[in-house]
Amino acid sequence: MMDSPRHLPTLAGGLLLAAVPFTAMAEGPRWSFANVSANYLDWSDGTEARTADNAAKGDFLYLELEGGLGYEWGEFYGFFDFENPGNDQFDEESGGKDNFRTAGKVTSHLYLGESPFSLYAHVYDFRDYGYDAREQDQILGLGYRHTFANGLWIKPFLGVARVQSDGYTGMNGFMAGWVAGYDFSAFGQAFSVTNWHEQTFGRDDDYLTQNYVGDKADAVGTNGALSLWWHPHDRLTAGVQYRYSDEKLGTPGQYQNAMIYTLKLNLL
Repeated sequence: MMDSPRHLPTLAGGLLLAAVPFTAMAEGPRWSFANVSANYLDWSDGTEARTADNAAKGDFLYLELEGGLGYEWGEFYGFFDFENPGNDQFDEESGGKDNFRTAGKVTSHLYLGESPFSLYAHVYDFRDYGYDAREQDQILGLGYRHTFANGLWIKPFLGVARVQSDGYTGMNGFMAGWVAGYDFSAFGQAFSVTNWHEQTFGRDDDYLTQNYVGDKADAVGTNGALSLWWHPHDRLTAGVQYRYSDEKLGTPGQYQNAMIYTLKLNLL
């Protein structure tokens, strides 16, 4: 019998950790961070118009828990979001656009010896409780890590994709992407630029029909965000993010973009 979907993120994380000797974990991380943040996502007027009849988008507040840690043998990152945290599961006033939702992701790089390559895995889980909708993306493949002489770092990956959702469950093509960042100073202040990007391709026809509203989506999908962060204090980070997607988020054939305004309290 298939495991209950609500247990899969925990199960996947547990399997990854089980592959690591306890003696290695006992050495303690080389680096770690954790924060809580308040975020406001403001969809562009064009996006709201383009998606009005197919997975309509509305601006929303979300609270996020985020953290990561790195060992000599590998590294982990994760977040969990509470979208519209004060709303009912189905928000009557917005017609469902502002339902209470959750989203979470766990990623890992398990290093392959002394090389810059790694075994890469990630699980992303999204729930819209008002519509009783869910989707969990599971990626397994290879990663790479590199830091340039100027301090720019990038971690690309490529993997096979599997999806588990209320509309379709099974293999779902491939995903390639990266996370990247660069720290710099300006006006006597500390700043950083980061980018996460995901490109899905070769997705299953049944998934593209059943998990999108109004029409079949294209086999290639784009998802990501480009962010500028200001670090005025060790405990505080403020940022603005340009969020972009195409043939994703339930809407076929339409580019979607938003600005996200973020204030983080850094715990570690």
